[in-house]
Amino acid sequence: MSLVFDKHRRIASPALAPGQLREADETGNRRNADAVLTIGLINNMPDSALQATERQFIELLKAAAGNRAVNLHCFSLPSVKRSQAVQSRIERLYTSVADLDKLQIDGLIVTGAEPRAACLAQEPFWSELTDIVDWAQANTRSTIWSCLAAHAAVLHLDGIERRRLNTKCSGVYQCSKMVDDWLTENIPLPLKVSHSRLNEVSARDLIARGYQVLTESPDAGVDIFAKQLRSRFIFFQGHPEYDALSLQREYLRDISRFLAGGQDNYPAMPAGYFDGETERKLADFQTRASVERKAALSAELAGIALRPDIATGAAATAIFRNWLGYLCGGSGSMAPPATSSAA
Repeated sequence: MSLVFDKHRRIASPALAPGQLREADETGNRRNADAVLTIGLINNMPDSALQATERQFIELLKAAAGNRAVNLHCFSLPSVKRSQAVQSRIERLYTSVADLDKLQIDGLIVTGAEPRAACLAQEPFWSELTDIVDWAQANTRSTIWSCLAAHAAVLHLDGIERRRLNTKCSGVYQCSKMVDDWLTENIPLPLKVSHSRLNEVSARDLIARGYQVLTESPDAGVDIFAKQLRSRFIFFQGHPEYDALSLQREYLRDISRFLAGGQDNYPAMPAGYFDGETERKLADFQTRASVERKAALSAELAGIALRPDIATGAAATAIFRNWLGYLCGGSGSMAPPATSSAA
């Protein structure tokens, strides 16, 4: 999958038809090659979230790009287990990771994968993912590592072990800037970021090994951290790309898994996310589900509402605008994009 877009082009779907792909290629060829940033997205999310992750990062990059054209290539590690239908889609629309060297990638985004082993080094994708870590150091100006990919990268680079949380960290958390850095310039405050993870790496371990903690939450811990290697590596423990309903979808999925016997523990309600009435309704449902545990109950989870103040998109757009500015050769953020009715 290769997309070229700027503020004048609206992308309705990440799965462009062949004619649209040709149009995108022609648009890119008409531009000065130096004006187009080439970004790689290595999308290792599970089948259920693969297309949503594509859409979220496409929309986020498009909002952040302003006047700059971005050429986005999507990849997925071959060792990540896929259903036949999703594997067929990847083969049709994604670029092979074997072609990374041919594309002159400026910046890379690497997502996590659904964990299957107790230890990261025992995951089936471990060898391929650590090869990507090594490749990114030598071949990108900057790489973003998201969630599990962030944990895998710091383990490979510096032996930093993540630890299992007693309860899943899930919700929208208010984070503070810990230092001044170009990545967090001009971001709206308070900075609210979605987190959804079962593990964490600690600030103490990161700082001891030369990482810089950029943002942190008193409730969720480290949010964004970075390290300057040959490439500027940026790590997200959270998910700034999540849309408003991402945590709701995950929470309802985990409830359904619990009711069907697919997981032992009832999932923790996302923090700072649902409105008060919905929280009370969901707490009552948990009490009932713990007694009547049966898959059919999931049909009753309707009419839930979010808090009106959870919006995280503006902060995510500012962070990615700054990142794209860095990839362009600057040490700080790009100017905010001009307002356009075509955006």
